[in-house]
Amino acid sequence: MKTGILGGTFDPVHIGHLAVAERVHSDCGLDKVVFIPANISPFKVGQVNSSGEHRLNMLRLAIGENPHFTCSDIELRRGGTSYTVDTMEDLKVLYPDDEFFFIMGMDSFLELNGWKGVDRLAELCQLIVVTRPGYDLTQEQRRSLELPPTVWQRTRFLQVPGLDIAATEIRDRIRRGQSVRYLLLPEVETYIHENGIYR
Repeated sequence: MKTGILGGTFDPVHIGHLAVAERVHSDCGLDKVVFIPANISPFKVGQVNSSGEHRLNMLRLAIGENPHFTCSDIELRRGGTSYTVDTMEDLKVLYPDDEFFFIMGMDSFLELNGWKGVDRLAELCQLIVVTRPGYDLTQEQRRSLELPPTVWQRTRFLQVPGLDIAATEIRDRIRRGQSVRYLLLPEVETYIHENGIYR
């Protein structure tokens, strides 16, 4: 089983997340993509606006009937700060026969040398880094990242036509009462309004 893992705060999940997951699933020949909402992201301490329960519910609504998508509350149940390497260790124990692919954006990849256990992470899963079309790392950028050779060997870059959507902007628009149509699935937008999230 080739399993893609897409982590994040998903506060809220938007069409950019879904489009990336669908593209990676298709182009990389994955069997499924698992969305995993972080309990507390080490890079976004204090920035989560809604509860884990709401974020998980929004994810479930967003993936709907897509047979290739699922979500997991593994990081929410573990509590504390969510480190990707810890999650991958747990998943490897739960699903020892799966081949894992961790999906991330270029912005996250550029911060990878600050992540916990990068060497071990590269052993546990391959990395799929989603970039906008035409973007490539310069040799100078590659050197400055100071990543071990194993990480480069286990990393694939995939160009995806840009959907430059930020959850921060969506939350701000909702607070101001502005339209978020075509940024969120209707089911997710309805859930947000019914539960008074981001108001």
